[in-house]
Amino acid sequence: MVAGVSSFLAWLALPQVGLGAVFVVAFVSATLLPLGSEPALFAFIKLHPEMLGPALLVATLGNTLGGVVTWWLGWLARRGTEKVTHHPANTDGRALRWLQRFGPKACLLSWLPIVGDPLCAVAGWLNLPFWPCVAWMAAGKCARYITTTAFMLWVV
Repeated sequence: MVAGVSSFLAWLALPQVGLGAVFVVAFVSATLLPLGSEPALFAFIKLHPEMLGPALLVATLGNTLGGVVTWWLGWLARRGTEKVTHHPANTDGRALRWLQRFGPKACLLSWLPIVGDPLCAVAGWLNLPFWPCVAWMAAGKCARYITTTAFMLWVV
């Protein structure tokens, strides 16, 4: 299995699949797996500065789709819990009430480290409207990529 993972990572490192690698890393980093996508995006942009716009778009798309998968996992977890326990899922708690109060707009914070990915899962758990959640996720993730990339290009 280690050899398979190593081969896959080596394949992603090939220059001809650079945008594909940015997409995969951005997608995986938006799930509950701990991975940062900014270094991959920055490395690609340093190698191909003419691809700044497409790279930001691909990273945003991948990261947003990862957030969508996490939203669906939260939604499925609630349905599974209710099916097993035969009771409505618990939606009490200060954090859940806060998220319900802000609704899909809270997904704007999905870009935050540590809390962003669980935020998407909780939005799914609470069955917040799907498409508005996706739109707010995309806006936050795009703003993060633009800001961090601009900062790294300015500093490095």
